Amino acid sequence: MSLDAWTVEPLGEDGILLRLGSGIEAQINHRVHELADRIAALRPEYLRDIVPAYSSLGLFVDLEHRQVCGRAPTEILAPLLAQLGNTNTSHAGHSPPPVIEIAVCYCADCAPDLAEVAAHTGMDHDEVIERHSGALYTVAMIGFAPGFPYLLGLDPALAMPRKASPRTLVPAGSVAIGGNQTGIYPSQSPGGWQLIGRTSARLFDPRRSAPTLLRPGQQLRFVPVSHEHSLRANEGPQR
Repeated sequence: MSLDAWTVEPLGEDGILLRLGSGIEAQINHRVHELADRIAALRPEYLRDIVPAYSSLGLFVDLEHRQVCGRAPTEILAPLLAQLGNTNTSHAGHSPPPVIEIAVCYCADCAPDLAEVAAHTGMDHDEVIERHSGALYTVAMIGFAPGFPYLLGLDPALAMPRKASPRTLVPAGSVAIGGNQTGIYPSQSPGGWQLIGRTSARLFDPRRSAPTLLRPGQQLRFVPVSHEHSLRANEGPQR
């Protein structure tokens, strides 16, 4: 990847944005995560955070670090960007991380919009569940709420408009479809996506050493379970 592969924009007083493209495209998002991995491998002490999005990557510096000395983030990070353009730190030979499995109950109590999705797509309930749980998803980014994963990989036939009037209260763990994406509400919150299931997995817990269960770039599958099983399925130790 060369320096010409992205553009650099200021992002607040302590960051820059590396823009690799626009829109929601799996190929561009994959490049974002590859770039994030390369930067993590070269990470200087003053680099406070690396934040992937769909087609861009935010880099934030610690303004109080001794190496920063009041300079602008674009100036501070210029040597790192130059090193990226001249160094091959590819992870191509590394084994990919294991696919995470998330147990989901698709029963009526947990899936108030499943019938609406089935009607919109022309499928019966079982086919919607089969297609949704049969896909391999990639965590494109974390956003909206702490731990909320935006997932790429939804079967295009399941694409579904968001609700005209968002709910004021969506239960924690709700698995939902919004447009051509799927996601999981980590906590109780308002939301306008179509709810088709629910998981008992705790996606965000500030008491854990790693509060967010999922990370950008990870892959996951949904595993259909009964309502009774879903109450126990994800109660094991969380990292």
